[in-house]
Amino acid sequence: MVIDFHTHTFPDSIAEKAVAHLSRVGHTAAFMDAKRDTLVQSMKENHIDISVVLPVATAPTQVSGINALSAKINGRDGVYYAGAVHPDCGNIDETLDFIKANGLFGIKLHPDYQGVHFDDVRYLRIMEAAAKRGLYIITHAGIDIAYRDHVHCTPDMVLHALDALGGIIDNKLILAHMGGYELPDEVLEKLCGKPVLMDTAAVLDLYPEKCAEIIRSHGAKRVLFATDSPWRSQKQFVELLCSLPLKEEEKENILHKNAESILFAN
Repeated sequence: MVIDFHTHTFPDSIAEKAVAHLSRVGHTAAFMDAKRDTLVQSMKENHIDISVVLPVATAPTQVSGINALSAKINGRDGVYYAGAVHPDCGNIDETLDFIKANGLFGIKLHPDYQGVHFDDVRYLRIMEAAAKRGLYIITHAGIDIAYRDHVHCTPDMVLHALDALGGIIDNKLILAHMGGYELPDEVLEKLCGKPVLMDTAAVLDLYPEKCAEIIRSHGAKRVLFATDSPWRSQKQFVELLCSLPLKEEEKENILHKNAESILFAN
């Protein structure tokens, strides 16, 4: 069984435009379009049992619409959704209650696209409220290729947030990109062993040896397989994960068991 815990899709009406924009600002080409049907087809072709879509609200006005659609189609064709929040929402409690009541496993934050540092008080309040409802928090971590001059989620910011919240988000926080995109040495030094989870999105092909080192240091039970589709190939990333010098039990945990415990906890 394989669960891809980090993918992105857009409604068909805006997918082409959204991918073109993100490809331009990020100076990178998408592996495929970001339509939901294309993701489902990739899953069928590459034996991916479940994909998790992580919507990002770049404005408060987008939140309710994203969550309504995600709740409506959550679980269909093996595609599950995180909820969307924005730090400037005036109805965070109502939004989180809707996400919880409609069976979405957690929320997605993107400090770069939302223009907020990870340890900003607005995020701290959202994370505290989400964790108290049993929701997971998954965030972009490390450098964003479209915002290289200003990192909005550094390992130090993560440590500050963990400390500021006094254990409330321990083991509920998922750091994308192995804890920090393009910051593997800093992740090894500061985050391995801390009460956070990490996913493999978009980095297995950049520095597989460092990924294996982080997994061994942090523990395979706290790592989730992820691709960042459509920016990475699901087929290639399964092959890369399986090629890492890990025990079969560790690979099973990363490929699906850890994700199952999150998605199907209740």
